[in-house]
Amino acid sequence: MNNNYEVRYAMGQRETNKMGTQALRDEFLIEHVFGADTVNWVYTHYDRYMAGGVIPTRESIYLETLEPLKSDFFLQRREMGIINVGGKGSVLADGDTYQLDYKEALYLGKGIKEVHFSSDNVKAPAKFYLNSAPAHHAYPNQKVGRDQAEIVELGSAETSNARTIRKLIVNSIVKSCQLQMGMTELASGSVWNTMPAHVHDRRMEVYFYFEVPRDQAVCHFMGATDETRHLWMANEQAVISPPWSIHAGSGTSNYTFIWGMAGENLDYGDMDGCPVPNLR
Repeated sequence: MNNNYEVRYAMGQRETNKMGTQALRDEFLIEHVFGADTVNWVYTHYDRYMAGGVIPTRESIYLETLEPLKSDFFLQRREMGIINVGGKGSVLADGDTYQLDYKEALYLGKGIKEVHFSSDNVKAPAKFYLNSAPAHHAYPNQKVGRDQAEIVELGSAETSNARTIRKLIVNSIVKSCQLQMGMTELASGSVWNTMPAHVHDRRMEVYFYFEVPRDQAVCHFMGATDETRHLWMANEQAVISPPWSIHAGSGTSNYTFIWGMAGENLDYGDMDGCPVPNLR
């Protein structure tokens, strides 16, 4: 078996409000995203979303299906987004090879039967961060380079949240059923992401934090607007955000994170703002 997986069930606001630190971490933190020559997965019951990763260090790693999917192959009823956060590597999908450099993305549509991951140099292996959501239609595979992203500049140095958003797998660039992914890079001296905060009850989200310097951390904020909670996170860890929850963070330095989401619609701007004075 090339896969490890864990199933997480959906939690509501009332249950979450009663949780202590370890319970919050057990339910929402994905502590070990990557596996060496193994595909690690967390299957969450929020919109049946999956997040995981693989580091190919010895040979081509095959994407196997999982028992919870009850499918003949992984993408039989799913779509997948891949972003490389390591050395150069390639993804082989039903005979087509896609080369991915650092921070480049690939969308794979429903129905792809054979997926293999490999690194160009095992001494500097690729790190493929993976997100997957259920799919009802087969859309074409598509690679998205950094220069092909839709770029938005937000925030300012004065509020410590100057950041560049790179929309990679969004409906203005890639056709997908419900999966969307992108990357937010904080400017030097800025530490706040997604602030002012928001919620979007029509879709869930997963954040993956990386480029967090050694001995530094990110404090991720979650919960309802008037009942916030926090999780301290290290480099290359991810966190599940329920539809009812804010999702924002502040680091002890600047950093980068990948956001992935799925749900009822593909409108990136469909969100309900949470003014800073209303946070509790």
